[in-house]
Amino acid sequence: MTRHATVAVTLPALDVETRSLVLVSAAICGGSEADAREALSAAHSAGTNANWVEEVLLQSYLFAGFPRALNAMREWRRISGRPAPASDAPSDPSNAAQWVVDGERTCATVYGEFYERLRHNITGLHIALDRFMITDGYGKVLSRPALDLARRELCVVAACAVQRQDRQLHSHLHGALNAGASVAAISDAIDLLRPHLGDDDHRRYSLLWRRVRGDS
Repeated sequence: MTRHATVAVTLPALDVETRSLVLVSAAICGGSEADAREALSAAHSAGTNANWVEEVLLQSYLFAGFPRALNAMREWRRISGRPAPASDAPSDPSNAAQWVVDGERTCATVYGEFYERLRHNITGLHIALDRFMITDGYGKVLSRPALDLARRELCVVAACAVQRQDRQLHSHLHGALNAGASVAAISDAIDLLRPHLGDDDHRRYSLLWRRVRGDS
């Protein structure tokens, strides 16, 4: 199975479906089960692409852990009425070698000129973390073909912001740009997160975003 973990789309604005995905990611990673239920219900009511929603739920285990991902998927099955798929080719263990190839490509897209430094720094923490990041994170999960990388990165921005992970947020603001999200789309995503962040953190992350895009 060949997958191409490259920039699949350019996202000029935060459309209705992408807004729903960002809010779902924020609720799963930083909210209560009730918050996740509300965000999933809103996404379903808005007619958000169900495959996209499920991809955000699947990737949320990287950022929020299995308990939140499992609870969110359970709620989504109830709300959407969609049964679980009988098979899932991208996650088949026979693709393990391809996960490494895809993971390196996707990670390089997200980090751009900082990619080699990232690999060096993560290996310096623990070589297993580097392998987990490339194979599991960027390969097996974030390179799945059902959702483009620009929307995935906006959802990662939401996950990092609501968990107050400033270093990772800084990296993924760059990553969202590198993946094809426009300045306007990222700005709108940060504003959309204000209720989850509060005024002080929203102001702080808005300033961070200004620095990332070179406005200050």
